[in-house]
Amino acid sequence: MTREEVYEALNEIFRDVFDDEDITVCDTTTAEDIEDWDSLEHINLTVAIEKRFNIKFTMEEVTTMKNVGAMVDIILERI
Repeated sequence: MTREEVYEALNEIFRDVFDDEDITVCDTTTAEDIEDWDSLEHINLTVAIEKRFNIKFTMEEVTTMKNVGAMVDIILERI
């Protein structure tokens, strides 16, 4: 799977979790860029991503990801 394909899947997940069809994420996207991205939605987002890619983030990874680019790096390492 390419980085671009991961982003296509992530955009679908983000749009579904945040119920906003206008969301398009990139390497530098953070929680501050998406209005409803709070701690509860972060959990929902993490679970949805883990299910889609059939991976499991560690607690350390979840708490240290600074942006979507870091998340994509981890996903690409695992798949």
